Amino acid sequence: MARHSQLQREVLSLYKQCLRAAQGKPGFAPRVREEFRRNAALPASDVLRIEHLLRRGQRQLQQLRDARTTQLGVFLPPGPEPR
Repeated sequence: MARHSQLQREVLSLYKQCLRAAQGKPGFAPRVREEFRRNAALPASDVLRIEHLLRRGQRQLQQLRDARTTQLGVFLPPGPEPR
């Protein structure tokens, strides 16, 4: 079995913590999975970006753990303005 680097272990730990925190909050678990899968394509050599996403994920985890968090918002890229 392959050994994981420290950074890989931190990412896997964050993923597990996010999934646990998302239990009991409808719609959160699929969003967590989608976010991690989207960023899984990053090359392992892009350490700065991975560390940035890890810090961002830890901040989001704190929000997710907050009992007052009941909905999840998403920012969409700007599109054509309605007339």
